Amino acid sequence: MKLFCQPFTVHKRVPLTISRGTTAQSTNLWLKLSAEGIEGWGEAAPFCIGTHQQTLDMLMEDVVRLQTALAPFHPFDRQAIEATVAALSIHSATGAALDVALWDWCGKATGQPIWRLLGLDLGRIQPTSVTVGIASPAAARQRSQDWLQQTNPRALKVKLGSPDGIEADQAMFQAIFDYIPASVSLSVDANGGWTVEEAKTMADWLGDRRVTHLEQPLPVSQNADLAALKQHSPIPVFVDESCFNSSDIPHLANLVDGINIKLMKAGGLSEALRMIHTARSCGLQVMFGCYSDSSLANGAMAQLSPLADYLDLDSHLNLRDDPFRGLTLAEGRLLPSNHPGLGLAYAPQAR
Repeated sequence: MKLFCQPFTVHKRVPLTISRGTTAQSTNLWLKLSAEGIEGWGEAAPFCIGTHQQTLDMLMEDVVRLQTALAPFHPFDRQAIEATVAALSIHSATGAALDVALWDWCGKATGQPIWRLLGLDLGRIQPTSVTVGIASPAAARQRSQDWLQQTNPRALKVKLGSPDGIEADQAMFQAIFDYIPASVSLSVDANGGWTVEEAKTMADWLGDRRVTHLEQPLPVSQNADLAALKQHSPIPVFVDESCFNSSDIPHLANLVDGINIKLMKAGGLSEALRMIHTARSCGLQVMFGCYSDSSLANGAMAQLSPLADYLDLDSHLNLRDDPFRGLTLAEGRLLPSNHPGLGLAYAPQAR
């Protein structure tokens, strides 16, 4: 099989601000895997979470190594490919692109969408949340209004952890809470922006405002404090940055209520499936999230959506120039294609 990669840049309609900073665009990699006249697609999106970073240059260097190492294999040689890739120690985002491309190829080769190969029920898909970044109360309320007009969402995720403190967080959230209809569920993601005491205060405060769950309230360096927060919090506590892959889950099982699985952290759909089963065996809930992913990566995670309790696959909805088509948003639910593999088409749009 042969591998090719093509960088592409996507621009956000509205820059997203979280506790660590603001992003307005991202240059991602479109990975193409070719064998027997069939082409499988995957996406690698660079990301940075505190001290951990995967840059575009790192991902492109990985692809160069993979091109040589995987040339002798057939896409159906999954066990041998996985062992070879593990020995190369490539970055998780590159692994994600490769694994998705292999699944896409398999679906196209067999004439089935990935979700059907896995025997999943699209009727179980939960609504995907859309995200409001850290902003002034007025700007946050306006962003919420824009989302309501654009997608008629059933769920809204609010980014907190403002550098200006929890008073600023409360003012921003209250502006949204006072505006959003009660039919729209609310969740909060602090991206590790609080201390333990701030997190306890905010958990109590948010518990009175119909918040469904609280995501990554503490920095990764304070994982040990999650147990006390979980015991105190009136709402479920999830982790994101603290959980990359299935090996992380057993250590977190008694500390939190759920995990956020992201394709770029996990390293592919195969590992995402392992994470789901590991989390379930540990009694944890499961959420799917994203970085600055296009419809290609979010479309891949959408294939597994019937297995998640919560979905936050909205990054492509905030892009002005998403080059891929094939996903459907219906009544707040992101539905994968019925066509083989990922079922996506390349259709670049002018900014």
